[in-house]
Amino acid sequence: MEAEIAPLVIPGVPGGPELLIILFIAILLFGANKIPKLARSTGEAMGEFKKGQEKVEKELEEMRETGNYDADDDEFVDTEPVTTEEDSETDSESETETETETEAN
Repeated sequence: MEAEIAPLVIPGVPGGPELLIILFIAILLFGANKIPKLARSTGEAMGEFKKGQEKVEKELEEMRETGNYDADDDEFVDTEPVTTEEDSETDSESETETETETEAN
């Protein structure tokens, strides 16, 4: 039985010296006092994202289990106006009439 040894260096991932340079540049840009605050807010944002993701996955799983796909959801708001070809032709005709009247005056 041979055990496989994981590689110590992963291509494309910054190693020790590169990480130190990145950390040094971050300290210069943000200052030593703001880096912990920045890391904390990033962690909180990631936590909120994961909570939202879990909530959506849970709702999708419940929908799959129950087979309840409610198309008349009250929370959905359609913001795009619905127009047909007849409506757009009528609109363009009325705009042309208005422009003609304006030019005549």
